[in-house]
Amino acid sequence: MTVLPDDGLSLAAEFPDATHEQWQRLVEGVLRKSGKEVSGAAAEDALSTTLEDGLRTRPLYTARDGAPDPGLPGFAPFVRGGRPEGNTAGGWDVRQRHAALADGAVLADLENGVTSLWLVLGEGGIPVAELHRALDGVYLDLAPVVLDAGRDTEAAAAALLRLYEEKGVDPKAVRGSLGADPLGYEARTGTALDFAPVAALAARCAEGYPGLRALTVDALPYHEAGGSAAQELGASLATGVAYLRELTEAGLSVEQAAGQLEFRYAATADQFLTVAKLRAARRLWARVAEVCGAPGAGAQVQHAVTSPVMMTRRDPWVNMLRTTVATLAAGVGGADSVTVLPFDHALGLPDAFARRIARNTSTILVEESHLARVIDPAGGSWYVERLTDELARAGWEFFRTIERDGGQAAVLRSGRIRTDLATTWAERSKKLAKRREPVTGVSEFPLLSEKPVEREPAPEPPSGGLPRVRRDEAYEALRARSDAHLAATGARPRIYLATLGSAAEYTARSTFAANLFQAGGIEPVTEGAFEDSGATEAVLCSSDALYAEQAQQAAESLRAAGARHVFLAGRGDHPGIDSYVFAGCDAVDILSATLDRMGVS
Repeated sequence: MTVLPDDGLSLAAEFPDATHEQWQRLVEGVLRKSGKEVSGAAAEDALSTTLEDGLRTRPLYTARDGAPDPGLPGFAPFVRGGRPEGNTAGGWDVRQRHAALADGAVLADLENGVTSLWLVLGEGGIPVAELHRALDGVYLDLAPVVLDAGRDTEAAAAALLRLYEEKGVDPKAVRGSLGADPLGYEARTGTALDFAPVAALAARCAEGYPGLRALTVDALPYHEAGGSAAQELGASLATGVAYLRELTEAGLSVEQAAGQLEFRYAATADQFLTVAKLRAARRLWARVAEVCGAPGAGAQVQHAVTSPVMMTRRDPWVNMLRTTVATLAAGVGGADSVTVLPFDHALGLPDAFARRIARNTSTILVEESHLARVIDPAGGSWYVERLTDELARAGWEFFRTIERDGGQAAVLRSGRIRTDLATTWAERSKKLAKRREPVTGVSEFPLLSEKPVEREPAPEPPSGGLPRVRRDEAYEALRARSDAHLAATGARPRIYLATLGSAAEYTARSTFAANLFQAGGIEPVTEGAFEDSGATEAVLCSSDALYAEQAQQAAESLRAAGARHVFLAGRGDHPGIDSYVFAGCDAVDILSATLDRMGVS
């Protein structure tokens, strides 16, 4: 029934409540017009979207789609946030990443909105011996510092703690993390590290530096190897549990051990999945703490990083949009700290403009959009609550399989985790190849005439372990072939778009074809005759009706003019046509074969 508001006025009082079944019948009618004869729940399923991890997003969520009580912010199970006040006091911690020394870059960040520093040291970063230079002029009692030093963690931690002592910083005022992550380093490199020095650092932090954490549970290696959200969650849980075991065996209490951990997750441009992932991560870690007998220590501290996997090298300006959506999702999801990777991250070391845009992304969302003023703004949404619950269950199940196989270290060394992640990435790669997962500026709406953005090369990150994948990698390889052909011959490979009929009849498919072939670095030619186009292949573009009348004759004319291969934009079975391009075709396979025939090596 309709519940009247306090003033007794309800504009909907005279209208009966709609039922779920009535809505389904309306959906049936719409689908029937498109040629699909389905009814009831099947009609709703036809509008559902399949996600990774066996999850499905349905078109409508109502009160029937219940989920466990998420609790209140600051209280177990911490779904709605690890702190009662959330980020309302001043927004999330804006954490900027630095992997190389650049004059004035660190201070420029801190003077313009950045609130903490993430320093990559040692292998693939700033030399440990140069840490004092990197932090020159920084007020270490005000700016938290997070280290990422891999096998050099012990030396980097000693250097940082020595700086605190030399500058007279009160140990109680120190904030940040020493960033020790032995299993994360093993995932990156395949090399195991001794945990004893890490345990000693954790004991030292627990005893003398209450605001400094010793360890980071970094889930990025699994995300960057192609893992799904549930796999990222499961791997992070297994890593966190492994660290709890090591630390408690070294003499720390469960509460002390949990207090030494910070968790790092990827934030992607799939905003709802990112929101649900961060909420699910807190719920799962609260469950781990509860099982370990320390429910009060279950408030997970989260550092969200905009996904390196989604960053593109072509048309990198679009990365600004991706990172903005990802940052919004991280903030809505309740991350304590957020790092926005600069838009040119995939190209090398960021310049001053890229760093400025990165830090200002958080500033705009916090200061102008007031995103942090509401705690868990997505909470209560039937969709978000249900997605959080389903993702938490999938992540927990993956975690259980890791534990059954001996724990995180065991699955890293056996190769099982590599196989799982590779299987997930292979399935996702199929969607990318078929443009079911579009990449704007790369697989969709590429700009062949764009001027390349060039950056100074970044230090090579540690390697030898899990691979690092990117969504654009298959198309990047195609574009690189086209670039090499351009450099060698002075022209890109071309394809002629042969349009039939009026603009109204061919425009949709000629636009589709031009978009598709440009994704492989093949320049479409639309003017003049085939003989003058410089192309060796052609694609027919028109309506199905005109294809039935003219496709065969047009294909024969193109062959007589010298076309060695004739495509048709659309589906069908027409004499004289060699290949068909259509929505959902394997674009990468078609483009690669086309470049092969054109002699583009």
